[in-house]
Amino acid sequence: MVSLVKSAPGEVDTLENLHVLIYDTTCRDGTQGEGISLSVDDKLKVTHLLDGLGVHYVEGGWPGSNPKDAEYFRRVRELKLEQIRVAAFGSTCRVGTKPGDDANIQALLEAETPVVTVVGKSSAFHVRHVLRTESDENLRIIRESLAYLKARGREVIYDAEHFFDGYEADPGYAVNTLQAAAEGGAEVLVLCDTNGGTMPWRIEEIIHEIRSLFPDHPLGIHAHDDGGLALANSLAAVRAGVTHVQGTVNGYGERCGNADLCALIPNLELKLEMTVLPSGRVTDLTQFAQAVAAVANQPLRRQAPYVGRSAFAHKAGMHVAAMRRNPLSYQHLDPTLVGNRSRVLVSELSGRGNLLSKVEEIGVPHQEVEDLPKVLRTIKQLEHQGFSFEGADASVEMLLRRCRPEHHPPFEMIDFMIVVQHREGRGIFAEATIKVRVRDQLIHEVAEGDGPVNALDAALRKALFPVYPHLAGFNLVDYKVHILNGNHGTGATARVLIDMENANRRWTTVGASPNIIEASWIALADAVEYGLITAP
Repeated sequence: MVSLVKSAPGEVDTLENLHVLIYDTTCRDGTQGEGISLSVDDKLKVTHLLDGLGVHYVEGGWPGSNPKDAEYFRRVRELKLEQIRVAAFGSTCRVGTKPGDDANIQALLEAETPVVTVVGKSSAFHVRHVLRTESDENLRIIRESLAYLKARGREVIYDAEHFFDGYEADPGYAVNTLQAAAEGGAEVLVLCDTNGGTMPWRIEEIIHEIRSLFPDHPLGIHAHDDGGLALANSLAAVRAGVTHVQGTVNGYGERCGNADLCALIPNLELKLEMTVLPSGRVTDLTQFAQAVAAVANQPLRRQAPYVGRSAFAHKAGMHVAAMRRNPLSYQHLDPTLVGNRSRVLVSELSGRGNLLSKVEEIGVPHQEVEDLPKVLRTIKQLEHQGFSFEGADASVEMLLRRCRPEHHPPFEMIDFMIVVQHREGRGIFAEATIKVRVRDQLIHEVAEGDGPVNALDAALRKALFPVYPHLAGFNLVDYKVHILNGNHGTGATARVLIDMENANRRWTTVGASPNIIEASWIALADAVEYGLITAP
């Protein structure tokens, strides 16, 4: 047994020279998150993306638990991978059995991966109440399971489940489980904060104590985010000397998720100046996070550090004014380092700098916009009425373009009428009649639709198409309605957001009114006009 000798906490002396290995468990631990389900093809895509980023290990699944994971391990052999090592995950052999007779251990071998990761119990509480066995029996199955796999040519990683909780309750036994794993041939001892409740300073203190007991054995960290501390705990572990860090893309995982690799990697590389990915790969991080989110059919969280759409978005006028003088005044680093970009939002909180930034963004000289203060006053008034421009850049651009002396609208609405009817044998349908001025023509058209907005859209397109045939390439891809003051009942103000796209880009416009049809028309007219004006 190992005797406990505690060392004083202290940062690793040569942190910047430390090489940290990244171990991704999105395809296994990540899929335990609510709402996350990856097919075999999805897992193969994620594996390929991880390999392209330069991650060192991918944990593909648990081959002994389900047919999907077994198929993944058959098919992953066919992938042409650059450098990533594929790991199969499983548990120690069952209590009272030998590894050679255990189906789970045999499934790990049949996966034919170069790496196997074995999870075992580090907590005396779990040994008694979950495994329902004796302490020595748990040590035996850890030691023998790892030795059996090691003897068959596998790189063996040991995940010490509930290690920090177990160490706090019974440090001697928790350390003895690590000793059993080391004796069994584990090449890395991964300390798991399985319940996600340990504080960062305790993570660092405990790892220093473990390093003093296993000075020549590589240690790893596997942190869950139940306390919102998975990232902090992973960084604390690295400061204490851990060289193997586990996590998931975008923080996917059971309950509150795992350590988010898309925040962890840039913190290690850009803040701690450590070697993690191959040179230059960190600039691919934002695109990588978006790609994995698309595979997982999950929206990438706007506020995600480093890679989120809002990570470098600036809204307050004072902040934008400072940013225009020095971009680092309200950014902790250059967003291009992680493949992201700065964005300036326009809202009732905006100042003149926000609009100047928007003018520069659309490529219009400042002097060609006649009255920026007037535009700013209009935006603030409209936001007070229910508009929201921060997510509707195309509407902001239209306000600015309409202030240019040479602006000529491609069409002008004279009037419209919408009728919603129910007819026997046909049910509900809508019909819109519209009259618009296009150049010197007055065009009057009528069209039907599934609803009033659909009919209005169809009538407008019908009127404009002979003059602007490229309108056929505009697709209305999203239509959202937000009720702003529900206590007013059916008289509440409705905010409408419309997303439209063509072959080149996508844009968003906004309208607001107590009349939902008027709100829809404002957003629709802006969307169509923006597309016509900016189309190449």
